[in-house]
Amino acid sequence: MPRKTADDFHPEVLKLFDQYVHGQTSRRGFLQGVARYAVGGATALGLLEALSPRFAEAQQIQNDDSRIKTAYVEYATTIEGYGKIRGLLAQPAKAEGKLPAILVVHENRGLNPHIEDIARRLAVDGFLAFAPDALYPLGGYPGDEDKARDLFQKLDQNKTRADFVSAAGILKVLPGASGKVGVVGFCYGGGIANFLATKVPDLAAAVPFYGNQPPASDVPKIKAPLLIHYAGTDDRINAGWPAYEAALKEAKVRYEAFTYPNVQHGFNNDTTPRYDEAAAKLAWQRTIEFFNKNLRA
Repeated sequence: MPRKTADDFHPEVLKLFDQYVHGQTSRRGFLQGVARYAVGGATALGLLEALSPRFAEAQQIQNDDSRIKTAYVEYATTIEGYGKIRGLLAQPAKAEGKLPAILVVHENRGLNPHIEDIARRLAVDGFLAFAPDALYPLGGYPGDEDKARDLFQKLDQNKTRADFVSAAGILKVLPGASGKVGVVGFCYGGGIANFLATKVPDLAAAVPFYGNQPPASDVPKIKAPLLIHYAGTDDRINAGWPAYEAALKEAKVRYEAFTYPNVQHGFNNDTTPRYDEAAAKLAWQRTIEFFNKNLRA
């Protein structure tokens, strides 16, 4: 059966799914809301299933790919956080000299297979990539997206954010790392990428994908160049862009911003129908070029 795309769903179904993914409605609320759009033999549960991630089908880099080496590692936090950080460390199997490091920040479900795949892709491109699991203090990513979302709401976000700041600092001094650190994040992780840019003065590059913007008052603290990706139909996140852009210009922050027309929030996530291949490939190409420019000089 051909893989479904966003065009196969009524726009209201996609809006309701976005609300469900981000905790603005419950599973029951989503199912009740989409029931009116379940036609032609479809069911509300069927719509939810069709929109849910299919990790194995989308995996680009296998765990045993000979070009890279990976390991789950644990570090102690360097500032007040949960105390320990655990995640996937991916790097080229063979490297000449020290490598620039990239912190990979997941969506609001923890370190799921898709984000692990992102880390492996970065390793193939010659980076040392570390993808922490914010859910580790609560037992780690549970292998179920619904359970992961529920767990995520139980995190102390002040401690979680402190852990990501610690992770950026750890990557700077990690053996085999060059000392230059970048961050890429998606959805929740995009907001963390923006946040880290305001908190880590020596951050070398930040790439938020459709993430919440920091307060305008924090923007003058940003020293890193930014590459910002937005989805054209993402009204919820895009509403904050005008004020963010004005603050970036006022503070003379170096940034590039791209809005990809007619695509959904989450367009880079190739495990769900919201994925847009053309936009994702272009955004990722720009991301790798941006990191190469700012982390390897």
